[in-house]
Amino acid sequence: MRVSTFRRIVMKDTSDLLEQFLGFLEVSGTRYCVIGGQAVNAYVEPLVSLDLDVVVAVKDANELALQLRKSFKVVRFPHSLNVSLSGSDLRIQVQTDERYVPFIERARRKNVLGRRMFVADIADVLQGKIWAALDPEGQGSKRQKDLADIARILETYPAYRDSIPPDLLSRLL
Repeated sequence: MRVSTFRRIVMKDTSDLLEQFLGFLEVSGTRYCVIGGQAVNAYVEPLVSLDLDVVVAVKDANELALQLRKSFKVVRFPHSLNVSLSGSDLRIQVQTDERYVPFIERARRKNVLGRRMFVADIADVLQGKIWAALDPEGQGSKRQKDLADIARILETYPAYRDSIPPDLLSRLL
């Protein structure tokens, strides 16, 4: 079975949200990169996830939300836009936290969900996971997933162990 077929079945993506969203970015000329768990999956043995986290190079998140609303359901949160369509269990989260924008410059094309996409560099993916794991406002289960993603990265890229804050590293042992 092809990865794209698996994706459509697991995500119940009859509306083809992923293709429509990527098409929107391409047509609008919006630079982006994948971050989060799907970016981790691009570098290590993948795990199934219904989330796709991206950061985009835009100056005005409100304008982006207005443009996205023409084709998608968009819910605004303090540091993200959640993009969805009926007919898909895929959850796209557009990160609006400015710390992630420099990741776009170092991104390169990799396979994600059976599609070539721009993915943040592994060092940037790890940094994003560190920020998420240390976020006191994040859900406890989400922080645990972020810790697991950090552990997955370190298993494949042990040289990055020194970049993990000691208090976070102690939670991985």
